[in-house]
Amino acid sequence: MNSDWTTCKIGDICKKICSGGTPKSNEPSYYGGNIPWLNTKEINFNRIYNTEKYITSSGFDNSSAKWIDANSVIVALYGATAAKVSINTIPLTTNQACCNLTIDETVADYRYVYYYLRRNYQHLALLANGGAQQNLNAQQIKDFNIILPQLPIQHKIANILWTIDDKIELNRRINDNLEEQAKALFKSWFVDNQEPTWEKKTLADIVNIWDSMRKPLSATERDKMQKIYPYYGATSLMDYVDNYLFDGIYLLMGEDGTVVDDKGFPILQYVYGKFWVNNHAHVLTGANGFSTECIYILLSTTNVKSIVTGAVQPKINQANLKNIPIVIPPEDVLSDYKAIIHPLFAKIRNNSMEIHRLTIIHDTLLPKLMSGELSVEEVSFD
Repeated sequence: MNSDWTTCKIGDICKKICSGGTPKSNEPSYYGGNIPWLNTKEINFNRIYNTEKYITSSGFDNSSAKWIDANSVIVALYGATAAKVSINTIPLTTNQACCNLTIDETVADYRYVYYYLRRNYQHLALLANGGAQQNLNAQQIKDFNIILPQLPIQHKIANILWTIDDKIELNRRINDNLEEQAKALFKSWFVDNQEPTWEKKTLADIVNIWDSMRKPLSATERDKMQKIYPYYGATSLMDYVDNYLFDGIYLLMGEDGTVVDDKGFPILQYVYGKFWVNNHAHVLTGANGFSTECIYILLSTTNVKSIVTGAVQPKINQANLKNIPIVIPPEDVLSDYKAIIHPLFAKIRNNSMEIHRLTIIHDTLLPKLMSGELSVEEVSFD
């Protein structure tokens, strides 16, 4: 740390610190309004552009919810997201499990504070206490130490990291748009204009299932490995390992655990390159004229809630997966569809690789800039 960097408490650099409130969930008139309301589960080292739920003026007036200024730093206090942080780009309200920090801009850059807490997530998380649910409280946040360089240096550090995040965010938005184009085209061609003469079959007729090649690795085993190839679980990238089981373009579909979203659509991961998969995700590729991209779009627009079994541990077994009913369009129609969506997915893969490259740069720079090990003048990247 440079000699002109100072240490103070988070509470010393805030104009306001508050939590929020939750309108009664059994009162329908409190929800569905136009007031953004943030739930703790939405906090994940991200920028908040909108919220999953909105409340009404009545819900706001009859709860402890408070308006939070845009560009506040929001820290999750409870549960699985405890100690994670976000920045809200819009004014919003939150539940009571959020600690909302309005930063005094005369002494600190709110983005710098966000990145500092993001960098020190593990230290903050260690303060959480409780039994089954780990909790933080607002006083712990206020008392948490932060190291501050002079304000102009804060701005420069924040600008470097923010610029990288801007590029990552742009690529993600482009990918979301490209995927939505593919879904809209699928709906137009194969749902809205489906012909009665099209052949009715099941998913087993158009996929190859590679589940027999999966192999789980324990956390202990993975800790001993170099971090080279992605290691996927049922819902997400879990780790990196030093070997791979698959090489190519595949679709992963959650087999047990979290297998569908709130609306009943399957949890899917479109993956490519060399990677490893544990035994909690089905591994699929397209067959009989259907590409893996076609299968991805088909399943992402298919509600599969009815085939989920298991009360305690939800599961989509292979037999039920194979029996998902589908309709086969004529070969020429399918070929035309693939000719359109395959270039879209090529762009998605390129953008995702760029996101990965930028994430590595970001994660390398973050601790070095925050500790003063690397000065802002030394940073240069494409």
